[in-house]
Amino acid sequence: MNVRRTTAALAAAIAVIGAATPAVAAPPSPTPSVAIPDGLYGLADPTYDGVWRQSYALLAQHAVGVVPADEAVGWLAGQQCADGSFPAFRADPAKPCDAKVTVDTNSTAAAVQALAALGGHRTATDKAVTWLRSVQNKDGGWGYMPGGPSDTNSTSVVIGALDAAGLKPGQVRKDGKSPHDALLTFALPCDGSTDAGSFAYQPDKSGKLAANADATAAAVLGGFGATLAGQRPAQPLTGVPACEKTTDPAHAARNAAAYLARTLDKDHHLVSTLPGAENQPDFGNTADAALALATAGLRTEATATLGWLKANSEAWADMTGPAAYAQLILTSLATGADPHDFGGADLVERLNKSGPAPKSVPAPSSAASASASPASAAADRDDEGLGAGAVTGIVLLVLIAAGGAVLVVRSRKRQA
Repeated sequence: MNVRRTTAALAAAIAVIGAATPAVAAPPSPTPSVAIPDGLYGLADPTYDGVWRQSYALLAQHAVGVVPADEAVGWLAGQQCADGSFPAFRADPAKPCDAKVTVDTNSTAAAVQALAALGGHRTATDKAVTWLRSVQNKDGGWGYMPGGPSDTNSTSVVIGALDAAGLKPGQVRKDGKSPHDALLTFALPCDGSTDAGSFAYQPDKSGKLAANADATAAAVLGGFGATLAGQRPAQPLTGVPACEKTTDPAHAARNAAAYLARTLDKDHHLVSTLPGAENQPDFGNTADAALALATAGLRTEATATLGWLKANSEAWADMTGPAAYAQLILTSLATGADPHDFGGADLVERLNKSGPAPKSVPAPSSAASASASPASAAADRDDEGLGAGAVTGIVLLVLIAAGGAVLVVRSRKRQA
């Protein structure tokens, strides 16, 4: 969800480049082999994350009152296939989607969230939600690829899309199972262990669940029915709650947030679990965790983690580009911080410069009031919204040297 890459997406990217495991490879050319459309944010190869990073960028701009360029919105809308689904990227939207175009639930769900927030795209979001419902698994959840086994990250980002489109995720059922039913199957029990309340990405071949911080952060949003922008709780928590057995998705989300709070308590950041990247900070998942903590009402714990990000994440954000800027903007807003002064950096300005010049940009002093809550996107939708009432997400994977560490390629900032 966000800058993070789910296990499924990671495996898919490795398969694409012909490697079974992370391996040493030469860094890519600063100029990608894929031509970068004028309306797309960032200059890194969009093959694996074009729709995802564009959706994130538009969500973040909307949240701070920036009106994006028409070509930026048009590029995202133009990526949609006739059946309503979205691929990670297709270079020529004028050509109909065929068997060579690989669509996925995460890109589709992220696009729904962005287009629903912007308003005026009911036909597109209707079709996308219809497609998502058509590939819902019998357990109520979704996998990264349509028909693949359900996982926490994909199920959670689709829950966000359903919410953004005005539906009640708990009522979207397949064979009697809802997305929340599927989500709860990935929760580790409240058994007093250090992993109690966390979520697994999905069970291993033997059916065992293993705690995964990225999936746990995603599950917090999914359990609360929140979009990638999170939401501010009606009642902030005054302390980290104990893990309690439950069948309520929101309560399970609080259990998950409590696990994240315990995990982050000492150093206020997560470390990478990828081969070759031991002891390296995981900035994307740390930002996910901060957003999850804020969404669950753990404002004090979220603020501490955000403080670490302010002090340490600038180089990572500049290297990663628009998706990272957007992720940190949304995390700042959820935590009550100012994205125009993020450790001295103006994240909104940097995001705006990574793509086509916006149609309008509010003064920093009024930007915060433009979105009283990251969840206000739902209230801002025009009456074209679907119904009565949108991970893991993908970032360009590059396998680089130094023991096979997985890093993200730098997106050079465009000048507005």
